[in-house]
Amino acid sequence: MFNGFVLLCVLAPVAGLGVDPSLLINVFKDFSPGADFKGVSQVQGFHDESRAYLFQGSSRSVRVPEETAQRMLQKLRGKSEFTVAVTLKQELLNSGVILSIHHAEQRFLELESSGQKSEVRLHFQAKGQQTHTEIFPYTLADNQWHKLSVAISASHVTLYVDCNRIYERVVSVPVMDIPEDTSLWIGQRNSAHGLFKGVMQDVQILVMPQGYITQCPDLNRTCPTCNDFHGLVQKIMELQDILAKTSSKLSLAEERMNGLDNCYCERTCSVKGVTYREDQAWTDGCKNCTCSNGTVQCETIVCPPLECPDGSVPAYVAGECCKNCQPMCLFTGQELVEGDRRAVHHPSGLCLLYEFKHLQLTVDFSVCPKGHDFCAEGNTCMEHSDCLNLEAGASCSCKEGFRPLRSDNAYCEDIDECAEGKHYCRENTMCVNTPGSFMCICHTGYIRIDDYSCTEHDECVSEQHNCDENALCFNTVGGHSCSCKPGYTGNGTICRALCDGLCLNGGSCVSPNTCMCTQGFTGKRCETDIDECSEGFVECDSRATCVNLPGWYHCECRDGYHDNGMFSANGESCEDIDECKAGRSTCANDTVCFNLDGGYDCRCPHGHNCTGDCIHDNKVKHNGQIWVLDNDRCSVCSCQMGQVMCRRMVCDCENPTVDLFCCPECDPRLSSQCLHQNGLLTYASGDTWTENCQQCQCLQGEVDCWPLSCPPADCDFTLVPEGECCAHCVSDPCQAHSVRNDITKTCEDEHGITRFSGSSWLKHGTECTLCQCKNGHICCSVDPMCL
Repeated sequence: MFNGFVLLCVLAPVAGLGVDPSLLINVFKDFSPGADFKGVSQVQGFHDESRAYLFQGSSRSVRVPEETAQRMLQKLRGKSEFTVAVTLKQELLNSGVILSIHHAEQRFLELESSGQKSEVRLHFQAKGQQTHTEIFPYTLADNQWHKLSVAISASHVTLYVDCNRIYERVVSVPVMDIPEDTSLWIGQRNSAHGLFKGVMQDVQILVMPQGYITQCPDLNRTCPTCNDFHGLVQKIMELQDILAKTSSKLSLAEERMNGLDNCYCERTCSVKGVTYREDQAWTDGCKNCTCSNGTVQCETIVCPPLECPDGSVPAYVAGECCKNCQPMCLFTGQELVEGDRRAVHHPSGLCLLYEFKHLQLTVDFSVCPKGHDFCAEGNTCMEHSDCLNLEAGASCSCKEGFRPLRSDNAYCEDIDECAEGKHYCRENTMCVNTPGSFMCICHTGYIRIDDYSCTEHDECVSEQHNCDENALCFNTVGGHSCSCKPGYTGNGTICRALCDGLCLNGGSCVSPNTCMCTQGFTGKRCETDIDECSEGFVECDSRATCVNLPGWYHCECRDGYHDNGMFSANGESCEDIDECKAGRSTCANDTVCFNLDGGYDCRCPHGHNCTGDCIHDNKVKHNGQIWVLDNDRCSVCSCQMGQVMCRRMVCDCENPTVDLFCCPECDPRLSSQCLHQNGLLTYASGDTWTENCQQCQCLQGEVDCWPLSCPPADCDFTLVPEGECCAHCVSDPCQAHSVRNDITKTCEDEHGITRFSGSSWLKHGTECTLCQCKNGHICCSVDPMCL
């Protein structure tokens, strides 16, 4: 456990505004989108020290070549501290993407400027593959030059415009686990959407949080960033974890070492119940064997030629492999050696049994034994050799599948039928040698017919295939193939239903041309938002009004009321605003403000003659005067007896002079239409729709999207249900996707180590169980990909 930190100020890695090349991604230095790209041309920039490019038109595809993009993105992979900087001049009211790094639907880093909404939007990948969007209200699309930089240091983000720090916020920590085939686009999100119009210069990503210094040297910082502090805390947590694991391993190792103090370990060989040490040699029948690294290695003994003196002949001796010279006796023309016996039948019916023993020939005058078990009396037949009883004695014969190592068949060795081609295995099999025989093993995908042959296995009929339930199985030689049924798409092992025109608003295609809609949407393609307010599903408090939003609704406080901080779902937490005390009334100086429930009144003191004028934006507006707001030309205001009333301009599409900016739905031009993200639907100017938890609108041919507004979830633990966009409060911290961490609520792990809320560690004794501290609660789960 640690008690505190000491932060040491260090100089930033910027010397004389020179940046280490390994920390700099200078897009227009490594990538020149000039004449080779339609809709892009090199022009005069804010300064002459680098190239500037004009982005125009609605048909262009400015994607950095894959090899160049991977070289750039390699510097950003795994980093949580970086700065995006650009100098730009954006066309008036244009909404477009400055830079986008994405893989399929995953936006790892994207910077966007909306002239329609007067916003700068930063999208990035956060923990759990969640896309986080941070919105900064600011107008860049004013046809003026601006220096823009967004600095991220762990959970800290700062927006600079023209060297002024505009916003500073705490956000989710970015996760830059960028795959290899990720794409990098400049001036657009993809080939059809987010088209930036204007001039860009010095588009850079600097892998450090103080990269804005390259634009604004006077802002050079000398103290650690939030990421420096965050990294220090993380390192201490990691060291605590390593210390706990190391202590446990050392303790276990010490126990084992204590038991091995008197041991000498080596690899041995065990043969027929006898243990042999390393390099120890022995004789096994007619083979010389050695124990080598725990493996038995044997070679057949080669017997030397014998030259025996007169009166002796080469003969086998019990217990030895090679012949020795033995005394012999000639008997009826046959050579007998020690132990040999011969039976001779006498005409009288007697059997004379002669035996050469101790250099003497003895005879037994008895009846010849019938069925006498000579083998039981002792024989020289060894392993893999059978003893046979003959009339005059025992004899050895090699078992089937073995061959003799010497002439008396006492010692035998296995015949490798597979290597010598003496097997009967047929097609679709593999021969495997066994002691005294062989086996025919079926190839993969085949089944056995008999001991020697196999035939193709119909995995489709036996249902031993991996095809999806919505796929057709086709049997092939040695395997099978899968093909999705009509109305489904995929590789056969995974098939997804195919819906004509795709499912909108987060809906999923569950069967051909059948969409299952998320909560709040209906229709064949989930194209219709359910208006919970008009259909009577919702009853809000009298101080609130029901506001329908794409996919959901909420009870919003009426004018003259605000929420008291409890954020009740039906608006019960709305309370009256005292406009008089709050200084929010528009009463002129000659009247007195009088608060009312949900509003106020400008009353004229008794005996005075009041004008009924209003104060708006610190300017006097006369009673009855009508004007258009300076910052919103689509809103009309009027002064009525001291009170200012504002409303949106009424659109009359029959009026030829109607303002198309305020009334985009009145724009009939084809050039003002927009294409949906799926490329299959067309929207008229003014139309709105929902896509990937974003509200999108077509305005005069340009698509602008912004995150859906969600009701506040004022709780510690929140969860975004599958298929939905907004977080819900949950009571079980282990179900929560997001936690409002309280560092005062710590956890104690199995080693007694204190863990901060938000920290995670591997559970002791496991490799795949990850535990996390969530405001004093320990939540553990097994990672199935680790098993």
